[in-house]
Amino acid sequence: MDFTQAGIILFTPHYEACIVFYGEVLGLTLLHSIDRPGETLSTFDLGGTYLMIEPEEAAGPRESGLPLKLRFNVADVVARCEELRRRGVKVTLHHHSWGTTAEFQDPAGTRCALRSDAGFGL
Repeated sequence: MDFTQAGIILFTPHYEACIVFYGEVLGLTLLHSIDRPGETLSTFDLGGTYLMIEPEEAAGPRESGLPLKLRFNVADVVARCEELRRRGVKVTLHHHSWGTTAEFQDPAGTRCALRSDAGFGL
């Protein structure tokens, strides 16, 4: 397959709160936003891919759930963790033998984490 782009679509009952969270709190760049009858979504740059946020009703009927965690690799987890805390996000820092993570949730309860770049893939 010859993909030109890849992305993740997050369907959420907390659309507006998630737009603020991913745009203002995490600082992702908004690529585009659509708000017209029958179509509401916002798309953010996610490090070379995209994260599209849509209201939950746009997903249609759910046949099965999918455990999901959005992970964002960063150079300095501790510094970014403190930045998130200053922005009102409850964050738990974890030190592992393979690196450092900081666990948190978006307003819809989607699990998110920061992960240290150092040691990734080793």
